[in-house]
Amino acid sequence: MLVKIIFLFLLAMVLVALIGRAFFPSALPRVMQKRSGPPRCGKCGRYLIGQKTCDCGGKAK
Repeated sequence: MLVKIIFLFLLAMVLVALIGRAFFPSALPRVMQKRSGPPRCGKCGRYLIGQKTCDCGGKAK
């Protein structure tokens, strides 16, 4: 009986999470959001290809 209650609780939490993601996609952490475009340098705006940092010294967005 206890296992059944725990299982139903976990299913309810999954359902709440799915509904939350559907209604509030902007509230997701930045890591889980889909990128709108290719990564760019924060300082100069150049596209970053195969590197995490730019030649100008700025960090990737």
